[in-house]
This record gives sequence, structure tokens and C-alpha cells, in this order.
Amino acid sequence: MSSFSLIISSPDGDLFRGQAEKLILRGTEGDLAVMAGHVPFVTAVQKGRCVVETGENERRTGLIEAGLLMVDKDKTTVLTPAVHWNDF
Repeated sequence: MSSFSLIISSPDGDLFRGQAEKLILRGTEGDLAVMAGHVPFVTAVQKGRCVVETGENERRTGLIEAGLLMVDKDKTTVLTPAVHWNDF
């Protein structure tokens, strides 16, 4: 599976920075997944579950606060006050 550059950032610094194969979180219209080659868009993020899949059976899950998701051609960025990671 192809990967993309993902940055999850808070006012205190980066909470995740690296390559991801999939990002799953809740937008304003419901749950969504971002994968490599996704069409560019911007949406608000709702408080809820956040999953970052980084490779073969590697995933990081947590609870994300509200924020902003920006997907563009070269990278995906999430701006949020906090993510409370459960595991790595």
C-alpha cells in the first residue's frame, strides 16, 4: 500500500510526524479515511477516535480533540489541541 506524509500538530508541538498508509477520524459529515492520492480538501475534525496506520499491522490509536484536517497533494496535516494516544 502507498504511503503519504502525515503531520498531526498541536500548539505544544507535533504529536505525529511521519509516513502513514491510512488516517481515520471523524469529520463534520461523519467518519472518513485518508489514503495516498486522496483528493485535496479541508474539513473540521470532530472529537473522537483517531487511527494512524503506518505499515503492516502497525497502527496508533487515540482520542483526538476537535481540530482541522487539511489534505493536499504532498502531505496531510491535522491541527488539534491534543490527541490522547492509547497505543503505538
